Amino acid sequence: MNDVLLSAFSGIVSVTQMLSDYLWTFVVIVLLVFCAVYFTWRGRGLQFRLLRDMWRVVINKPVVGSSSEEKTSAVVGADDAIKKIGSFQAFAVSLSSRVGTGNLAGVASAIFIGGPGAVFWMWIMAMFGAATAFVESTLAQLYKRRGEESFYGGPAYYMQSGLHCKWMGVLFAVLITITFGIANQVVQSNTLCDALCDATGVSTLHVGIALTVATLFIIFGGVTRISHFASMVVPFMAMGYILLAIIIIALNISQFVAIIRLIVSSAFGFEQAVGGAVGAAILQGVKRGLFSNEAGEGSAPNAAAIACTSHPVKQGLLQSLGVFVDTLLICSCTAFIILLSGLHQGSEDGILLTKRALELHVGAAGGIFLTVAIFLFAFSTIIANYFYGETNIRFVTRSKWAIQVFRIVTGGTVMLGALVTLQTAWSFVDLAMGVMTIVNLIAIIRLSPKAFALLRNYLQQKKQGREPQFHRSMLPDAAADISCWE
Repeated sequence: MNDVLLSAFSGIVSVTQMLSDYLWTFVVIVLLVFCAVYFTWRGRGLQFRLLRDMWRVVINKPVVGSSSEEKTSAVVGADDAIKKIGSFQAFAVSLSSRVGTGNLAGVASAIFIGGPGAVFWMWIMAMFGAATAFVESTLAQLYKRRGEESFYGGPAYYMQSGLHCKWMGVLFAVLITITFGIANQVVQSNTLCDALCDATGVSTLHVGIALTVATLFIIFGGVTRISHFASMVVPFMAMGYILLAIIIIALNISQFVAIIRLIVSSAFGFEQAVGGAVGAAILQGVKRGLFSNEAGEGSAPNAAAIACTSHPVKQGLLQSLGVFVDTLLICSCTAFIILLSGLHQGSEDGILLTKRALELHVGAAGGIFLTVAIFLFAFSTIIANYFYGETNIRFVTRSKWAIQVFRIVTGGTVMLGALVTLQTAWSFVDLAMGVMTIVNLIAIIRLSPKAFALLRNYLQQKKQGREPQFHRSMLPDAAADISCWE
C-alpha cells in the first residue's frame, strides 16, 4: 500500500514539475521581462533616478521646503480611527516575506542547478523588476480599503476596483492563498527544520511542533502584531547577514574579481561545456530571483496597502527599494559566500550548501550564525506569508471562521514542511507562483497608466517644493473607484 501511495505521489510531482517548467519557460519569463522593461521605459528609469526619494521615505524625511505639519496632517487626517502602520512597518512586512529562504536556500539551488551565471540573471531581473514592484505597490495603495484596525488591499482589490473584474480578484485571492498560505510555507518550514536539525540533532518532529506553536502565537495576534514583529526582526537579521558577508569578502578579496568574472562569463555560457547551460542559468536566475524579491508576483502589494502614507507613490518607491535590498544586497551575499568557498561544484543543494560554505569560511561559528539567521529569515517569512493569505481570504469571504480555519491550516502546513523533501516543495511552489504571477502581471499592465499618472502628480508636487499629498480628486477618471484618499 505504501509503495502505491509513494508511486502516485511521485507521479504527481513529476507532472507538476513538467507543467511548471513549461509555464516558466514559455509564459512567465516572457511576461516578467516584458513588464520589467516596459515599466522601466514608461517610468524613465524611475527605480534608478528616484533612489534618493526611496531613502527619504525610509527615514520619513519631508521634501526640502515643505512643512512637517503638512506632512503629518496628510498621514493622519481622517484616518484617526485606524491603528497607524507606517511606511517603514509596511516595508518591513513585505521585506520579511522577500528576505527569507529564497535568499539562502533559493540562491544556493539556483547556483547548484543553473551554475554561477544564474546570479547574473537574478541581478538583471532585480534592476528592471524594481519598476514592476513600483507599479503594483502604488496601485495597491491607490485602491486600498479601510478596515477596523488598519488599511488592507492588494492585487485582488485593484482587480475588482480598478478593472471591475471581481472574478479575476477571486482567482488571484485563491492562487495567492494556495501559493503563500500553503506551498510557500512548506519551503520555509522545510529549510528552517533542515538547518535546526542539522545544527542541534533534534528530530524534525520536535522542531516542527515548536515552529508551529510559535507561528500560531504570532498570527493569532492579527496584523498589528505581525507588523510590529516584522519591523523589529527584519532590520536586525538583514544587517547581521550583510555584515558577515562583507567580512568574508574582505578576507577573500584577492578572489573577488575572479568570482565576478565567473558569474558574468557563466551567464552567457562562455565557460560552459554542456548544451543548454545558458538557458538553465536564465531560468533558475529568474525563477529564484522572483521567489526571493517577488517583483511582479503580487505578494508585496498586500503589505504595501496597509501603510498609512500621504501619497501612493511613496509606498511604490519603498517597495522598489525592497527589491534592491533583497536581491542586489542579500542574495548577492549568499552567492559570494558560496562561490568563494568553491563548494558550488559539489553534490549538496539548498540550505546545506550555504551552511557548508559558511563553515568553510568562518568555522563552526558560521554554522551557528546561519542557523540563527535561517530561523529569523524563515520564521519572519512564514508570518508574512500568512498575512498575505489572510488578506486575500478576507476578499473572498467576510466569515471570521474562515480566518480561524486558515490559521489552523497554516499551522498544519508549517508542520508538514518538516516532513517533505526540498525539491518536492519547490516543484509545487514554482507552479502555483507561476500561475499567480501571470494573473497579476495582466492586471498591472492594464492599470499601469494610473500608476504613472500618480508618479507625474508626485513629481509635480515635489518640483513645487511641496510634500507630495494625494486626494482622489487628483485622479478624476478613477475617483469613483477609490474608497480611501478623501
